[in-house]
Amino acid sequence: MKTEKQYFEEGKSIQAYMEEMSTLKQESMKVYEEFQLPDDELIQLLKQHPLNFLVITEDWCGDAMMINPVIRKVAEAANIDARVTLRDEDTELIDRHLTNGGRAIPIVLILDDEGNLIGKWGPRAPEVQQIVDEFRSELPAKEDPQFQEKQKEMISTLTGRYVNEPQLWAYVYDSFKDTLLHLIK
Repeated sequence: MKTEKQYFEEGKSIQAYMEEMSTLKQESMKVYEEFQLPDDELIQLLKQHPLNFLVITEDWCGDAMMINPVIRKVAEAANIDARVTLRDEDTELIDRHLTNGGRAIPIVLILDDEGNLIGKWGPRAPEVQQIVDEFRSELPAKEDPQFQEKQKEMISTLTGRYVNEPQLWAYVYDSFKDTLLHLIK
């Protein structure tokens, strides 16, 4: 069984991953180009604590499309090595980090400078989870003939919001920041 450190060492940089995306690339790059890190204490604190980020993701995932650029901006500003491993290529890692029994992504594993897992974040900020939960509550039952069509509409609407609502990016940043501050303070 591979360790998180081994997955990290074998991972692709988040920059290379985003450049090679085949799905949702334009949307993800828009978030990356437009998201501005707040002027707060996080980056300076991170520079004093050597960490690495390992992001479990896939490029078809709308949540990852919005979240990975925020993680990348934090990592770049703090000189943190952020790497990516694909959830579907090897499910052993994601199966160690399930969310409510599911393989939800993205999951950001936070490693110390020796590659030990010290924390994790994901798959969503609480405020974004609430939005998703509200949308899901309006879906018909899975057995309903309209379920697939309505689910597609929901995903399309959420994707649009993820790309065009900077407040959602701020929720991601704030939630990720809270996780990091609890680990390094």
